[in-house]
Amino acid sequence: MTAYNRFFEDAIKSLHAENRYRVFADLERIAGRFPKAIHRDAGAAKEVDVWCSNDYLGMGQHPLVLSALTQTACAAGSTAGGTRNISGTSHPLVVLERELADLHGKDRALVFTSGFVSNDATLSTLGKLLPDCVMISDEWNHASMIEGIRRAGAEKKIFRHNDMAHLEEILAAQPHDRPKVIAFESVYSMDGDIAPIETIADLAERYNAMTYIDEVHAVGMYGARGGGITERDGLSHRIDIIEGTLAKAFGALGGYIAASAAIVDSIRSYAPGFIFTTALPPAIAAAATASIRHLKVSDAERDLQKARVAETKTALDAAGIPVMPSETHIVPVFVGDPEACKAASDRLLRTHSIYVQPINYPTVPRGTERLRITPTPLHASEDISHLASSLAEVWETLGLAAALPQTLAGPAPAVGVKRLAAHAAGG
Repeated sequence: MTAYNRFFEDAIKSLHAENRYRVFADLERIAGRFPKAIHRDAGAAKEVDVWCSNDYLGMGQHPLVLSALTQTACAAGSTAGGTRNISGTSHPLVVLERELADLHGKDRALVFTSGFVSNDATLSTLGKLLPDCVMISDEWNHASMIEGIRRAGAEKKIFRHNDMAHLEEILAAQPHDRPKVIAFESVYSMDGDIAPIETIADLAERYNAMTYIDEVHAVGMYGARGGGITERDGLSHRIDIIEGTLAKAFGALGGYIAASAAIVDSIRSYAPGFIFTTALPPAIAAAATASIRHLKVSDAERDLQKARVAETKTALDAAGIPVMPSETHIVPVFVGDPEACKAASDRLLRTHSIYVQPINYPTVPRGTERLRITPTPLHASEDISHLASSLAEVWETLGLAAALPQTLAGPAPAVGVKRLAAHAAGG
């Protein structure tokens, strides 16, 4: 086997050569003190402020969530015991799926082990169940959606990001009675922009297409009960399949879909990614349910988070930091070079005890490398001031540009063209 190592060594060398090699920070979250964490490196440990967590509302440490987690673990153990087909479905998981169906106003919901799996398994199965289906995908869709569409084996079409004229052009070219699935996201996580959901629903009705929306960066965050952008805009009933995650604003683990009983039962019965995977542990299901129930009736976390986002954007702008346009809780700071992005992240961590992971290609197009900042309701005003002054020092020390490129300075990001070819090749 040693002879094969050179292939893997060469693969890793190519990542280093392209400045795409990823380094994972050794972090230990501190329940009750988020966004504080312990960073361990070369035998040393120090406290840092985390500014890039997807635990958007801090629900991963909420007392109600932790109580549900620990009580259920003590009562039911640490594992589901196997796949649902073999071991049955734990009652906390049954309750969770009912809660999710209610959240989105759908007949049924189905929980998977992650958001990646829910997208991959559902989209790939849709393409196999719908005869002569064409999958129509926004070019900025997440890798999990791209992979699911690829594995569907159906014809695929890619429309320019949020370009409704291009989407209609693709739809109009298809026979009216041909099965069509429009797959898109509500909040695009790297730029923080929102899809024109109502227009997409209108086009789907006009051209006889199904709609599949990924709400992973919106559930818990938007809508009167945390049902996402579709709930906020009163559009849930117009979307056929709503996919979401339990691992971001809800502070737990897992992914899910919510749809009609027939759709959910079909995915449950045909998707290998669901059938042959061990189910979520009962304790995780109970924790997620507690979080969802709380956020259905509490706006406190969402309101404070919105205030912190606005405060952060104002502080960074005053410090001369190039914040990319974003209409959501995502605060992308433009760097534009992979080496500089990594250097900025390293200096923030080593000099200022701030952890923000660099975002490089292929997560974003080359030339749009950035720091992706996610303020939470648990970041205090002094944390925001420290972040702004630290970024200003890093920008000055590294000689980074304070102005956005013209293509990024408008009301909406304009970098999607570079992703079209990559999506076509990968999805």
